[in-house]
Amino acid sequence: MATLFVVPTPIGNMEDITLRALRVLGEVSLIAAEDTRTARKLLSHHKIRAPRLVSYNDRNRRQRTPQILAALQEGDVALVSEAGTPAISDPGVHLVQAAAEAGHDVVSLPGPSSVVTALAASGLPVRSFRYLGFLPRQSGARRRLYAELQDSPDTVVAFEAPHRLQKSLNDLRSVLGDRRLVICRELTKLYEEVFRGTAAEAIEYFVKPRGEFTLVIEGNNEAQPKQQVAIDIDAELSSLREQGMRARDAVRAIAERSGLPHRHVYDRWLALSKQD
Repeated sequence: MATLFVVPTPIGNMEDITLRALRVLGEVSLIAAEDTRTARKLLSHHKIRAPRLVSYNDRNRRQRTPQILAALQEGDVALVSEAGTPAISDPGVHLVQAAAEAGHDVVSLPGPSSVVTALAASGLPVRSFRYLGFLPRQSGARRRLYAELQDSPDTVVAFEAPHRLQKSLNDLRSVLGDRRLVICRELTKLYEEVFRGTAAEAIEYFVKPRGEFTLVIEGNNEAQPKQQVAIDIDAELSSLREQGMRARDAVRAIAERSGLPHRHVYDRWLALSKQD
């Protein structure tokens, strides 16, 4: 059976593509691209005669998937995203799943990734890290996500849109404190910029943010495995609620006393709130 090649493409600089990727793009019978316009520019830049090119994105993937699976019966297919590695925070993951389930070989080529590029440039510890994709659009959801990360020693990498950057940074500072972070803007492009500082400094610096942003956030260096202490969480939370304590402060206090994850304690807070 034919092979689906997962082909990373440049995240900015057209030179950031491997020789193997160029060869595969020139040999396959079909390229499924998240954005055919971007794909055509890449092929033209590297003087590759375009094979059959079709779009594959969130809007048309349900109709396109069976068509591409049919094409795989005839020859190899390459999957490319708008930029970077397909199937990572990308609709291409659905095609990869479908091709594998249909019995086709799936071969993933190494190549450009804004996640790895930002982590490598950050200088923050990356023995282990957590990738979040795009941060939630709503402040409440962002704050809950940051709260889950509060005690984690892992470095965190995430994407954010320019028009939400200021609000995201304010939420980050409110929940996680003035953490160190590295903000990469327009990676590999003409106006590439790498900012290093604290959340407060970033808020002051990015007054009118423009471009594509990748955030690398320092983990909790003081985080240590906590010994869990048996306490009646519901009773303690109810008592703090009656005293008028805010959810964030109550959850933090009980999590520290019990050694339980913030998320678990917060879930109990929500359950008690619904009961009331």
